[in-house]
Amino acid sequence: MSTGVIIVLIVILVGVVAAAAALVPRARGGFGGSGLKRRFGPEYDRTVARHDGDTKAAERELGERVQQHGSLREQPLEPAAREQYQARWAAAQELFVDSPRQAVTDVDQLLGEVAGARGFPDVEEYDKQFDALSVHHSDHVHGYRRVHRVVQSPTNGAPEGQASTEEMREAVLEARALFDELISADNGDGRGSGSSRGRTGRHTFGSFNRQAVKGS
Repeated sequence: MSTGVIIVLIVILVGVVAAAAALVPRARGGFGGSGLKRRFGPEYDRTVARHDGDTKAAERELGERVQQHGSLREQPLEPAAREQYQARWAAAQELFVDSPRQAVTDVDQLLGEVAGARGFPDVEEYDKQFDALSVHHSDHVHGYRRVHRVVQSPTNGAPEGQASTEEMREAVLEARALFDELISADNGDGRGSGSSRGRTGRHTFGSFNRQAVKGS
């Protein structure tokens, strides 16, 4: 085999390797670092922080989320089901005044059930459900994380790890945006239509404020 032929084969091999490397981000959902930042927003930064600043590890995790859940199509809610979920949210809001922690528990359960009804993984698989939600509702998914952490925090009277009433109130307020998106009548592809931004302003929780919380 002549030297010229060998050189040509090497050039072709290098080209194939380069092309394969370029396809790796697509296998993870079609996004490089900048694409993942745009898709996940604040969730991108939180994931990087959770990986102690290791951007590559964070992007690998987020890419896997897109690969596993990016093709999920959200299922529409029947009007009757939507009204039922709204009524349960209102009940949790009222309960917060006398029993903040139980109200947060109810909100956590409600979010999981609504997500399941929309076609996300079952509420019993929180981690998988959260990952899927983060792909399709990245702007507001952190509220769900916050209320779930409250539910999982200690309740044995030790102050370590327990959320204050104000922290619980803020967690539920943040979770409301995700709830609004999940029960939205606009049952699109789940990439977050932004409609909840308009609605949330009308759902200021009425009496659900600092003055209404006992002991605050």
